[in-house]
Amino acid sequence: MIDLRASPFFLSEESITWVQGALSSMTPEEKIGQLFCITAGGENPQTLGELVQRYQPGGFMFRSAPAAQVLTAYQAMDKASKIPLLLPANLEAGGNGIATEGTYFAKEMEIAATEDPEQAHRLGEICGCEAGALGCNWSFAPIIDIDYNWRNPITNVRTFGSDPDTVLAMARAYCQGIRDSGAQMAVCIKHFPGDGRDERDQHLLATVNDLPAPQWEETYGRVYKALIDEGAETVMVGHIYQPAMTRKINPSLQEKDMLPGSTSKELVAGVLRGQLGFQGLVVTDATPMVGFSMALSRANALVAALNAGVDMLLFCKNMEEDIGSIREALQDGRLSWKRVEEAVTRILATKAHLGLPEKRKLGTLFPGNMSVLGCEKHQAWAKECAEKAVTLVKDNQNLLPISPKKTPRIRLTVLGEGKTGSFGESSSVAQPLKAALERAGFLVSLFDYATLEQGEIFTAGVEDLKGKFDLSIVAANVATGSNNTTRRLDWVTLMAADEPWYTRDIPTLFVSFCNPYHMIDVPFISTFVNCYCDNQATVEACVKKLIGRDIFVGKSPIDPWCGVWGARFL
Repeated sequence: MIDLRASPFFLSEESITWVQGALSSMTPEEKIGQLFCITAGGENPQTLGELVQRYQPGGFMFRSAPAAQVLTAYQAMDKASKIPLLLPANLEAGGNGIATEGTYFAKEMEIAATEDPEQAHRLGEICGCEAGALGCNWSFAPIIDIDYNWRNPITNVRTFGSDPDTVLAMARAYCQGIRDSGAQMAVCIKHFPGDGRDERDQHLLATVNDLPAPQWEETYGRVYKALIDEGAETVMVGHIYQPAMTRKINPSLQEKDMLPGSTSKELVAGVLRGQLGFQGLVVTDATPMVGFSMALSRANALVAALNAGVDMLLFCKNMEEDIGSIREALQDGRLSWKRVEEAVTRILATKAHLGLPEKRKLGTLFPGNMSVLGCEKHQAWAKECAEKAVTLVKDNQNLLPISPKKTPRIRLTVLGEGKTGSFGESSSVAQPLKAALERAGFLVSLFDYATLEQGEIFTAGVEDLKGKFDLSIVAANVATGSNNTTRRLDWVTLMAADEPWYTRDIPTLFVSFCNPYHMIDVPFISTFVNCYCDNQATVEACVKKLIGRDIFVGKSPIDPWCGVWGARFL
């Protein structure tokens, strides 16, 4: 039995009556529809409305777009839905997770580098305020993965680092920020049972959290338990194996029969609901990810997820086919209506907890307060966070601060601009960085990729290059993204033409605006700065510190040395 009066729902008798009434009024097809949180590539409001009217899904995730477009789409979908929709967004770095005009505040790892939970609180407050203004009511954040493996291409700066205590403190502050924003918005702690141990991406295959049970319980488990006890409304389950915890729940289960979290009864019902006591809504990570259907056929995986204790399935491959899979399982007994109604009850209870029925009656589901998006206050907060976060990892050549008097001519090489991330927050840094350096008085030339500097690699010697520039700055903007096997530095294939081979002859410094682990590829560059984020505020904060107008105060939330011998003293 689900106690709707208890955490995390805390429903009144009136709200419980609404949940019960809504459930009893649904047709079987509408109950199946509620199990899905869908998305679509089309942005036509009429098309989206028709989609919602046809399937009556429980939720719809709209990707970041201009605010007016998002608001119009939300309104069209709500008009077509018999029951108010859960409307989630990846609010991991600010209000820009739902609206292009929203504040790009900071990546989680930049926040961790400040060692100041107030910055995480501000992130939550911005997300709640800006996304809530449009009607978004479900934050797919905070990420509470622990970044133990520097090779992982998708956790990285999307996490609060590699220390469980820091992850917990920052995630706790984010959740409180959402609550303090004034928006009635659910948080979603993710990705259970925990990413960051493996070096692979669930978009491409199911990955493994390989910690022994006691270590998992002391790290990932402890973080989840604390946030669950403090009222986190929802949990996203990833396509991630946890063999030790699976074995703890079911000692007789053979390894070949173990399943990743999103389809594992041992991990969802046994660990998440049983051991950790979570009674709120459980949603899978995106089911089109290859990791979801690696161990089971797609049809069987959808059913297994629900039987494991999952309440909502995120996205579809083919809506008709996926609904058909659920329908067939109900007909042949592989899935019970009792389990479906339990899942739908949690979905409805989450909607009631967020006050969606009352808001619909009052006409306040979509406030439409565009003025808060990217407002001056939030931009000022982003600037303060960046100034507290930018981290000097090493300066073994005593190069800093730089100045136009010492090194007036800069060659700026920017890596990674053509390979952006996939979470809606990536920005170009080449022109903003060049402009900031020029405002400081430097003459800056961007490495010419069109001509590879007139093919100088074949002819130019050290003296030729000294005739062109006095300082080399290599900036990396290799953003975290999905569907990648690695996120490393990629040099021009023709003799690595853009790699600074001259570091012992011409002063060279390296700045990373995203991935903090590039030391693995450039241990020989003696001055190394990590920024963790590529927004305008971070670019400006970095330049201020490089030229000595501000001091470096950020502390690395991870080990930036990647175990590379010599990196510390080169």
